[in-house]
Amino acid sequence: MSQLELITEIQKLKAEKDALLLAHTYQNDEIQEIADFVGDSLELSRLAAKSPHRVLVLCGVHFMAESAALLSPEKTVLLPAPEAGCPMADMADAETVKEWRAKYPRAAVVAYVNTSAAVKAVSDICCTSSNAVKVVRSLAEEEIIFLPDRNLGSYVASQVPEKKFHLWPGFCRTHHQVTVDEVEKVKRVHPEAKLLIHPECRPEVVAHADFVGSTKQIVEQVAKMDASTFIIGTEMGIIHGLKKRYPDKRFYLLTPKLVCPNMKKTTLADVAAALRTLQPVITVPEPIRSQARRCLERMLAVV
Repeated sequence: MSQLELITEIQKLKAEKDALLLAHTYQNDEIQEIADFVGDSLELSRLAAKSPHRVLVLCGVHFMAESAALLSPEKTVLLPAPEAGCPMADMADAETVKEWRAKYPRAAVVAYVNTSAAVKAVSDICCTSSNAVKVVRSLAEEEIIFLPDRNLGSYVASQVPEKKFHLWPGFCRTHHQVTVDEVEKVKRVHPEAKLLIHPECRPEVVAHADFVGSTKQIVEQVAKMDASTFIIGTEMGIIHGLKKRYPDKRFYLLTPKLVCPNMKKTTLADVAAALRTLQPVITVPEPIRSQARRCLERMLAVV
């Protein structure tokens, strides 16, 4: 089928199946174009919880579909590309989290939303890159186990110095590979540009930023800055939305390495197939579902 035929079928099937199509900001351009909503992990979590639709089609990676299933167990949650995982999420497991809890018994366990439901089930509260600082500040505990992203954890620790942090040794393979040399190189080419960086990058890279924030915060920050040129230090998918929202501004990717292969796995054909068959469905068994849901709901109550 041609791209136009696929898009037409998807629109028809969405109406027939009472489906809402949610896409992460890092998805391919054509997926963002057909989505009912494009956003970061926090926005997608909120929409999953509030949506009246019977079917949720999550164009993202596995942990995102799991989060939607946790918050909306009565709905059918589809992940069009079921092989789309998150290597960083795979760097944390429930048994090791329990070991860390025993080692640091006074610490609250803050799980980045980029984790499995099993890990969320043994954590105290979730966070996203948008709200991590706010979530940590909301906790009574003065000691924090932050997992699985040590780079985001390091950034949060720098913003909340009054608390003691135990950082999990995980990282995002896409953001972690960015180097200071690359920052300096692109700044020499575009010296007038403002540098906006995601906190999943290494601390020494983040230190060069004019602004540090999540994908949503980066998109919003562009409007607040007195600049016409921006260097974007997060996954390339964000550029599509930025150009649409700010057609009079120029955007350059910090490095061509900022591509998440898992976020690029979803195709129009995958979405159409998922809507035709209402497969593959993502579910979370009990008691993990109830325990992990509490972790997510506690975050949503804070933000």
